[in-house]
Amino acid sequence: MNKLFGTTLVSMLFTAGTSYAAECVRPEASFDKPGGFPERALTMVVPYGPAGGSGQVAAAMAEAVTELTGVAINRDHKPGGSGTVGMTAYMASPADGYNVLEHIDDASSAHALDSSMPNPASDLIPLVTSQVTFSQIYIRTNETRYTDWPSFVEWVKAQDGKATIANVSKEGSMERVTMRFITEATGMTIQQISFDKGAPRYGALLGGQVDALFEQPGDVRNFLDAGQFKPILTIFDERPDVFAETPTHREMGMDFDPLLRFRGFFVHADAPADRVEWLKWAFQRGYCEDSYQAFNESKFMTVIDSYRDTEGSQELITQTIGQYRDVYKAMGLDVK
Repeated sequence: MNKLFGTTLVSMLFTAGTSYAAECVRPEASFDKPGGFPERALTMVVPYGPAGGSGQVAAAMAEAVTELTGVAINRDHKPGGSGTVGMTAYMASPADGYNVLEHIDDASSAHALDSSMPNPASDLIPLVTSQVTFSQIYIRTNETRYTDWPSFVEWVKAQDGKATIANVSKEGSMERVTMRFITEATGMTIQQISFDKGAPRYGALLGGQVDALFEQPGDVRNFLDAGQFKPILTIFDERPDVFAETPTHREMGMDFDPLLRFRGFFVHADAPADRVEWLKWAFQRGYCEDSYQAFNESKFMTVIDSYRDTEGSQELITQTIGQYRDVYKAMGLDVK
């Protein structure tokens, strides 16, 4: 089941049909405002803190859309519940097109586990998927108890369940599912210390409160550049050139296919259609703005092609929901 799930998801991520673009394809340079919309600033609900990956991508996309359109975007961070607090708040906001949402694959996995949660492919309209990336496991660069993946696994096994890794909190998330695959494959037991906000999660590793960190490379780029963190495992099928010295999980004997992180932007499905079309243009064109392209480049988001338009995003989300649901059933979780 693990292999089927991962293979299908990775294949889908690389072959999302005609809506998929390996290079940025700029929409038309201008798009008439429908009835003057928007006449004031937009509000972007972000279900995570400002320091993590979602906060960073929200800031970068808001900047790009504002550069393009002249329309300001106010970001409203509502962390908690691995995205559920922000999603609940967003679904209660007016469906007038002035409110948009940033969210990640957690929204898809949440609906897969509990169908009463919003379906981001139908209860929302994806404006653009703007990031797709892989995960890694990090340690402090000055760590002496272990220095690489084999020595880390050996050390963890000797701790009788007392070793720790910083991760997100939600059971069934991409991170938690992947860590389950890793611990099952290696036979090690490690406590997952939960943080919904990026800054405390990174600070826990930096300050020595945890022994390792599960994260995506772009989110900890500053720590990597500063020489404070180093990756000891890449959860991907091959070594990206930028991490040529870091082994993949497959090289370390783990036979599961990688689950990938994706982030994008949404609007209420009931928002006025003409306003939705303008928002699609603004966010898809915003992806192609030089400032956003530079941001993605700086966050290792060009290793995997990151762009999906509305149709491609809906296909990606719908297939992801089905595959997560199969995995959850195989894991014995209570799928509703």
